[in-house]
Amino acid sequence: MTNKRLRFIKDIPAPVATVWSTMLAPDSYEHWTAAFCEGSHYDGSWEEGERIRFLAPNGDGMVAEIAELRPREFVSIRHLGFIHGGVEDTESDAIRAWAPAYENYSFEATLGGTRLVIDQDVTEDFEAMMKDAWPKALDRLEGLCVLVSDGDSTEA
Repeated sequence: MTNKRLRFIKDIPAPVATVWSTMLAPDSYEHWTAAFCEGSHYDGSWEEGERIRFLAPNGDGMVAEIAELRPREFVSIRHLGFIHGGVEDTESDAIRAWAPAYENYSFEATLGGTRLVIDQDVTEDFEAMMKDAWPKALDRLEGLCVLVSDGDSTEA
């Protein structure tokens, strides 16, 4: 099984610092990732070299590590396997067929705010789901960022 790289681009009318923090903070992460799975969350740290678990409410999900981190510029997530029934699988033949797979977020300042580029490796099994969910997730993220950005400007 081979991975295919999908790309999604979203221009968000908010500063890079706002998009970065809104995308990665636990509470706002749960909101925008609901487009993939209602109640999804993460357990771990967005620090380079750290393990992080992306989980559904039932505890199933994915185990990964932060492969690279350049604050407010780039984060690369190296997906290593699945979690099912509380057990991490990073070594089965099914996992080795696709892992590691990368999910990269690039943040670029623009005149109107931030250009966010998502590059994600997926297998054919998940391609349609990701093509459907990512645009919805990015719309949710944009809405959060605009609220945060508007809140900042009214407090000044």
